[in-house]
Parts: sequence; structure tokens; C-alpha cells
Amino acid sequence: MKRKPLYKVLYVQVIVAIVVGVIVGHFLPANAVAMKPLGDAFIKLVRMIISPVIFCTVVTGIASMHDMRKVGRVGGKALLYFEVVSTLALAIGLLAAHVLKPGVGFNVDPATLDAGAISSYAAQAAHGEGLAGFFMHIIPETFIGAFTQGDILPVLLIAMFFGTALAVMGEPAKPVIGLIELLSKTFFRIVRMITSLAPIGAFGAIAFTIGKYGIVSLLPMMKLIGTFYLTAFLFVSCGLGLIARACGFSLWRFVVYIKDELLIVLGTSTSEAALPQLMEKLERLGCSRGIVGLVVPTGYSFNLDGTNIYMTLAVLFLAQATNTHLTIAQEITLLAVTMLTSKGSTGVTGAGFITLAASLSVVPTVPVTAMVLILGIDRFMSECRALTNTMGNGVASIVIAAWEKELDRDKLKAALARPVVTSGTVAAEEGEAVVGRLPERETQRPI
Repeated sequence: MKRKPLYKVLYVQVIVAIVVGVIVGHFLPANAVAMKPLGDAFIKLVRMIISPVIFCTVVTGIASMHDMRKVGRVGGKALLYFEVVSTLALAIGLLAAHVLKPGVGFNVDPATLDAGAISSYAAQAAHGEGLAGFFMHIIPETFIGAFTQGDILPVLLIAMFFGTALAVMGEPAKPVIGLIELLSKTFFRIVRMITSLAPIGAFGAIAFTIGKYGIVSLLPMMKLIGTFYLTAFLFVSCGLGLIARACGFSLWRFVVYIKDELLIVLGTSTSEAALPQLMEKLERLGCSRGIVGLVVPTGYSFNLDGTNIYMTLAVLFLAQATNTHLTIAQEITLLAVTMLTSKGSTGVTGAGFITLAASLSVVPTVPVTAMVLILGIDRFMSECRALTNTMGNGVASIVIAAWEKELDRDKLKAALARPVVTSGTVAAEEGEAVVGRLPERETQRPI
């Protein structure tokens, strides 16, 4: 088999697109800002297909489980894992802010800041209806409404009911399950078509970001950005790395395995852009469809490790920058509040900023107007948030699958150790979602 030429490999295309986007954004900022629709269009295409992909995956996964107690057990284990790891991420963010003190020395007077710049974010945060409102929002007005309102959790709720009903029906439900499995294959084929446009989307998104905000805008806040990226890296390498090791696989081999998805997330600043592809790759890695279908969509709203780190780190940065003293009790309150406000915050750019405003409204000692200090760099920090969230949800799926003994260890070892060669096409890199004709079977070739 011939190895696929580098210019046809997706992750190479995305890397080139990001580099070109940075160059265009720096030297032709006005033209680069006009590229924003390219990134927005790609993200809209992905969002268009997320709901049906999740619905089909969850329904067929639950229907195949048969035992409803198992569905509840998997959901319970997933939520327990999410809370433990999310609390760890929040605590690491607090610790990093205390140790590295990224805001010390700014000596900003909140009265001199322009509150109008962040008024729209504060208004959106103020419209939240608390924990009860969040759970009420999960229930859609209608069955079809779950697919049109653009949120994942209502779709997940509908899919769980639908899959449970099919499982309880037994034999008479098999034709419907077969139809949904066929639809699932169709939707994943569409995902491959959309994924081929990822370099264009990444170029448009990164060109707009650099063109609008400029690389120079990063310099005054480089200490905060560096602290956040360093903290996220330590959390991934130490926290997720130890979890992965305990589960019996290498985190960094897994990162290489999902490199296409991570580069798409890097280019678009949203974990939404890689959600369907990540689910497909996790199945091919050896995780059962039912586990992937339940854990990944739920984790998308409840397991936001990168957002958690950002929330606590950003609040303490603003407190340090404005010389605002926070007591231990206030910091513990902050930890509890951010644990709640981060739930339901998706990987879409700006969502983390809104939830930050919501957290500051509960800890009023730190002025909300101080958020204007990080408004200009939030776009650059959202990339790290989305990358960390994506890796965290991938690891969570493997851990829950192993916990439930629904992980094919042979598939896992083979996928992480060797690239995949697909018959009927040229060779593809490890687990790459090849655009075009879907291969009939895959064979393994050693490195």
C-alpha cells in the first residue's frame, strides 16, 4: 500500500491552514477579519450534524445494552468521574493563581475601566435561572424542538428515552434499530464530508482572530496566558496522564491518535467542531457505542476541565490585578459556585467568558468591570480551554468503558501503537477519518 501524500493528510492541511491564517491575520488584518464567515460556516455545518449523530449513537447504544440498570450505572459512574476530575481542575486553577500570581503588579483601579465593553456578557450571565433553570432547560418543548434549539443535553434526554423504549420493546423494535443504525452510518459519512472542509474553517477562524485582536495584544497579558497554558498542560500531563496510566494506556499516544480533531479544535476555538469525529474515533479505539454515546455528549456539558481551570484562575487574576483581597471562605465559595456555573458551558467561543461573569456576580468582592482586562485575550485562551475539554472527554470515555468492562483492549493497543491502512484507499495515519469511500475493513501495519 502507498502512503498517502502529505498534502492529502488532514492534520497537515489544518496545520498549513493555521500557519497561513496567522500570516494573513498579521500582515493583512483588514482582509483577515473578512475571513470570519469561513470559520463560522464550518462550525455551523458541524452543529447541523451533531444532534442527529448523538441521537443515533445514543439510541443504538442503549438499545444494544438491553439492561436498563446498566444504562443508569454508566450514567452514574460518568457523573461521579466528571465531578471528581472537574473539582481537581478547579483546585489546580486556584493553586496556580496563588503560586504564580499572574495578576500581581497590575494595580488597576476598577473605576477607570470601561464597563460598557463587557455589558453584553454580564447581561447574558444575569439572565441565568440557577440550577433549577438549567435542568428545566434540558427538557425540550417538543420532541422535534430538541433538535432545533441547538443544545446537546435535550437531544441526549430524548435519545435516552427513545433508546430505552426500543430496548424494552425487544424483538418488535429490531427494524427500527436497524433503520437508526443505517441513518447513523449516513450521518457519519456526512461528517467525513464536512471534515474535509476543516482546513478552510481553521484558516478563516484563526485569520479573523489574529486580524481583529493582533498578536501584539497578547504581550501585556502574556503572564496570564502563559500561566493558563502551563496550568492546563500540567493538568493534562499529570492529572489526565496518571488517570490514563491507571487505565492502562498512554495519554500521549491517545493525543497523537486524535491529532486531527485537536488541530480542528485549535483552529476553530471550539470543541464542537470535533465532537462527531471524536465519538467515531473512540468507537474505533475499542469503546462500546453505548458508552461513547452516553459519556461524550454528557461530558460536553459536565466535564469541562479546561473551562474549570480558566474560571478559578481568571477570577483570582482579576482579584490580584485590582488588589482585591479574597478570604479563604470566599475562595471556597468561588470553588463551589464555579463548579455549578461551568455546567452547561459548551466549547463555543465566548461561553467561558459568560460563565465567568456569572461567577463574579456571586462573588461580588471582585468587580465585574475588571473582566475588561481579559476581554481582548479571551479568544486566545478559548483555544486552550477547548483543547483541554476535548482531551478530557476522550480520556473519560476510555476510563468509563474500562470501568464497565466495555473496552476492547486489543483494539486500544493496536490503534494507539500502529497507524491504520485502509483497503481501497491510500494509507492513512492513525485512525484518520478518511474522506471519500468508507473502507470495508481495516488492517494493521506496524510502524
